[in-house]
Formats: sequence, structure tokens, C-alpha cells
Amino acid sequence: MTYNGPRVAVIGSGYWGKNLIRNHQEIGSLSLICDKNETVLQGFKAQYAGLKTCLAVNDVYGDRSLDGVVIATPAETHYTIAREALLANKHVYVEKPLVLDENEAEELIQLAKERKLVLMVGHLLQYHPIFIRLKELALNGDLGRINYIYSNRLNLGKIRREENILWSFAPHDISMILALADDEPESVIATGGYFLHKKIADVTTTHLEFKSGMQAQILVSWLHPFKEQKLVVVGDRKMAVFNDTKPWTDKLWLYPHEIKWEHNLPVPARAEPEKVDVPQQEPLRQECEHFLHCIATGEQPITDGNEGLRVLRVLKASQRSLDAKGTPFQLVSTSQRDGRQAAPTVGTDYFAHDSAVIDDGVSIGKGTKIWHFSHVLKGSKIGATCNIGQNVVIGPDVTIGNACKIQNNVSVYKGVTLEDGVFCGPSMVFTNIYNPRAEIRKMDQVRPTLVKRGATLGANSTIVCGTTIGRYAFVGAGAVVNKNVPDHALVVGNPAKQIGWVCACGERLSDDLECLACEKCYEKSGDNIKATQ
Repeated sequence: MTYNGPRVAVIGSGYWGKNLIRNHQEIGSLSLICDKNETVLQGFKAQYAGLKTCLAVNDVYGDRSLDGVVIATPAETHYTIAREALLANKHVYVEKPLVLDENEAEELIQLAKERKLVLMVGHLLQYHPIFIRLKELALNGDLGRINYIYSNRLNLGKIRREENILWSFAPHDISMILALADDEPESVIATGGYFLHKKIADVTTTHLEFKSGMQAQILVSWLHPFKEQKLVVVGDRKMAVFNDTKPWTDKLWLYPHEIKWEHNLPVPARAEPEKVDVPQQEPLRQECEHFLHCIATGEQPITDGNEGLRVLRVLKASQRSLDAKGTPFQLVSTSQRDGRQAAPTVGTDYFAHDSAVIDDGVSIGKGTKIWHFSHVLKGSKIGATCNIGQNVVIGPDVTIGNACKIQNNVSVYKGVTLEDGVFCGPSMVFTNIYNPRAEIRKMDQVRPTLVKRGATLGANSTIVCGTTIGRYAFVGAGAVVNKNVPDHALVVGNPAKQIGWVCACGERLSDDLECLACEKCYEKSGDNIKATQ
């Protein structure tokens, strides 16, 4: 049967992306695969005849035949890719977690709302038919008052180095527990074990407490002798067990046990377990079809941006508790957050989070925001209305223009200058010494790097020192730049090579140097281009 529904591109074809590709290909909704590995793309072209592929995400944004984008890339790239896709008027599905920063999540939610676009997060188990049935039982009162929930997600591997076990395994469990509780927790306690790497937890236990009195516990580990994925919900009328490692017909059981009181003492009264039959369907297929359905109808997804934000808040609180060796962390509910603004640092006209460090001798412009665990070193100048993300280091003696945006985990070293409106993607890298040695001091050999007005430096890109990035140039995610980039040039790869031109609005230009988004036209001027009058 011919498929006539929404068309999507999948960005990222790795460990989980290949499963999304398979499902969308089987549905008939897949039009394009984007990945930075050309060999992998060749394999998909051989597997799926006639399928289009591309290396640059800008090709996805500029493809008017696409209705939606499915993002299955590393978590630190989610915000940048999702934001650009929404700005290109594409509906967005993004794998968990939504992003790594709450402010970025709120920005994406608002952007999707303003443009009337779908923003959906890949919390897969919310689309598992077994969990859907369990959720119905819980919310309909069949289990009675829920006292506590515990969830185990254990396995040997897949061991990661870009994130710890909490961020890798627990989002699914948090999403399910919040759905069953129909509420957000008041407090979080998290502890963990660090066995393979001193800074990356391999095992974590997270304890959640809700205002209703309900409690929940999540145990996750990638150092377990066998696979276990079990969710236990204990109500005062019935108890439910969802064991996802069992065969389909044995995945969901109800235990109508009761606690009776005799002589003022609690006495357990056991009853025969009841198997719950649920029609078998692949959860990922259901999730993919739900995204397409929401695009077609305008309905809000079950796991929309707001649900992703609620899960993110619990993850962030858990991480803070984990870092503080199990110190309880109080959460602020969504209703309490509404309308509340963060207070700026006393005596300033910019905002700096309590955990940020601002050295003496620093100049920061009005309206600039500096977020968690960032450090601005002496002699640095930051312009007005900039947004400095988490874990950013600036300086010493660095100049940053107005309206710049620096995402999480970026270091802007001495020798780097950013003009107005520069965008630095998550975890991109500047260098300032061309041939560094740990044992030889070479700070007298700093090579200056200039990033001109409006340029974009994609996530995980590297800018080798001594180079100039031209006005409104666009450096693709993961690119390594070792020579000057012309104004408006689009460069990708390692080493970075020019593959096209980009408009000041961020859209790729046609072969005729016309922007199909804003209708601005350009013409060649030597090795550069310039806007026509």
C-alpha cells in the first residue's frame, strides 16, 4: 500500500539511529539519512534502494520535501540540531534526553509552540503496549493508592564514556514513574559507584519522594551479570510487575495481595497472581507512528517537550545529588516555576548563576546570562545580551562581542576573539598553541583566532589556532578547521572543506546564490560572495 503521510529525515545512524531508520523505512516515511560517516551512508544506500543521504545537516534543513526531523545524535548536539530544525519549520523528534540544559529545553518548547510544530522526545517505554496497559490500571485506580515504585534497569554494557549510567539508562524509568505518579517529585537523593572511571558512575540508585507520600527507587547499572528490566508498582489493593526481559505473554502480572490487620498488627494475605494479556506490537514502531500521527493531526505527543523537560529536571537534580555524595536535593515543581525569574547577581545588570565564578577585572554587558559552573577569567570582556551556557571557561584576556551564544562545555582561550552574534555549539573546541607540550611553556606563542560577525561553529567542531572564520560563515558539526574560512562559506569534514554558501539567516544558498528562505540574493566577489543591492 502506498504511503502518503509525512516525510522525515533521520540525523544520526549509529547504535539507536539505525533502529529508527529501519522503522521509518518500513512505514514508508523515510526520505533522507544524514550522517557524518560516508561509509555508513553507502551501506544504507545499498540496503535501501533509492534512498537519499547527505553529510551536512544543512541539507536536511533546506529540504522542503521534508516534514519532520528525527534526531539520534549525541546528547550534547540535541539542542543545536533541534533548534535549527524548528527554525527551518520542521517537526522534531529527538532521542532522550531532550537536551542537557533546562533553559535550552524551555527555549525549544517555546519555539515549537510559536511555530505550531511538534516537539517530541524519545521516551520509548511510554509507547510500550505493556506499559500503556499498566498506566491505565494505575490511573484508573485498579491498583488502589500507589505506595511505592521501584525500577531496575541492569545489564553488562553498553559502557559509555560520553555520559554516565544515570543519563544513559535512567531517563526511561524516570519518564514511566512520572507518568504513573501523574506528578513531579518533591525531593531526590542519588548515590553511585565509580568502578571503571573515577568520574563516570557505573551504578546509581535514585530515590524520589512525592507530595502524595508515594516513593520511587531507580537502580541502573551497566556492570551486572545479566539483563534485567523490571518495573514494580505497589498499590494498597494490587501490585503489578512489568518484566520486560520475559516473553511477551509473561511481561505483565498483577498480584492482588493485601495487608490485613489482626490484633492491631499488619498481616500479609497472599493471593494468586493474574496474568494480563496485551496484544503484541513493537514499541519503537508505535513511537514512530505516533510522531507521524502528531505531525499529520497537530496533536501534542504523549512525550512532548514539556514531558521531556520534567524528566530533565529530575535527571539534573539526581546528578547534583550524586555529585554531592547523596545529599538530598529539593525540586521546584512546574507550577511553582511558572512566572518566576532567576534573580541577577546583586549590584549587576547581568545574570550569573550562583555556581558561576567571575574574576575581578572582568567587563560584562547588560542583559548577558552566565549559567552553571562557568568561569570568566580576569581581563576578559563580554558584550551585552550574550548567553553563556554551563561549564564554559572564558579567558584570560578574551573579547566577546554582543549577542553571542556559547553553548555548554566550551573553552574560549586567550588569543580568541568573537565578534557580535557568534554562535559556538556544544563542546566545540578552540586551540591557542599550534604545537603544545606539557613540559614546555609556550604561552608566548599564542596564535590569534578571529571569529567574525554572525558566524556559526557547530557542535564538536575544532578551530585550530591562527585562523579567521569569516562573517556569517557556517562550520558544520564535528568539522576541523585548519585554514581561513571565507565569509558565508559552509565547511564540513576533517580537514574542513567548503561545500557551499550560507545566507546571513543561516540557510544554505542555492546554486544561483539565492536564499529560498528569506529570498535574499548574493553574487560572487572574488573568492567571496556579497549580497546584491
